[in-house]
Amino acid sequence: MDTMYQVVNYLGLRARRLGRAIFRSDAGALTLEWIVIAAALVVAVGVAAALFKNAIRAEAKKLP
Repeated sequence: MDTMYQVVNYLGLRARRLGRAIFRSDAGALTLEWIVIAAALVVAVGVAAALFKNAIRAEAKKLP
C-alpha cells in the first residue's frame, strides 16, 4: 500500500472524527483549532510528498 495513501487516509479519518465532534454538545474552539491544524498537515504532507517524489525521480535518472 502506498505510504501517501495511508497518511491521507489516516488524516481523513482524524478529520472526520473531529468533524463529528463539532456537532456534539461539547464542541468548542479547540476542536476548530484541531481541524485547522489537520488541514495544514494535509497540505504540508502533499507538498512534501511531491517534492520528495520529484527529487527521488531526478536522482534515479542519474543512476546508470
